[in-house]
Amino acid sequence: MDGGGALDEEAFGRGLAGVHAAGAPGFGGVEPMRLGPVVLPNDPLPSWPAFYAERRVLPLLGPARDRGALDAAGAAAVEAVCARMASLAGPPEPPARLHGDLWSGNVHADTEGRPWLIDPAAYGGHREIDLAMLALFGGARPRVIAAYEDVRPLADGWRERVELWQLFPLLVHAVLFGGGYGASAIRIARRYAGV
Repeated sequence: MDGGGALDEEAFGRGLAGVHAAGAPGFGGVEPMRLGPVVLPNDPLPSWPAFYAERRVLPLLGPARDRGALDAAGAAAVEAVCARMASLAGPPEPPARLHGDLWSGNVHADTEGRPWLIDPAAYGGHREIDLAMLALFGGARPRVIAAYEDVRPLADGWRERVELWQLFPLLVHAVLFGGGYGASAIRIARRYAGV
């Protein structure tokens, strides 16, 4: 988390809960999602599990395989997770307004510590996605999560779903950068696929 002063973690957690509470008209958005050169479909779907599998995870398999970041067995494990998504995604929640690219580099603090989010890739989705991505890249500190839950408690089992939601940014990074991101995505997919 960058910026001018020390981040007020409680204000960040409360503020993020407020952003999520603003809601969205559905799971998805009007325009395709763009993360650098990666373009993903954003057409709305009626359920979060279907949207996450069909609009976030599955479209990344071909590009990740083309880059050499996923082998056939790894791609099959990811597909198996997507087939089970409805049973893995936790209790249904209404669409939240997501930042969509919430890693610590997109969280800044002004000189008084007030949080500012930059570079959004906003869409309607499950609020645990932003928190999982923040955790993946070092920004989901205990005080942030506690302040978030003071405003909007998370559903039971959310900690067990963190890696499920990290599958998406790991696959994006596998497509963009290769390296160990593909191996991390395969490890997570095998966990959730039960293979």
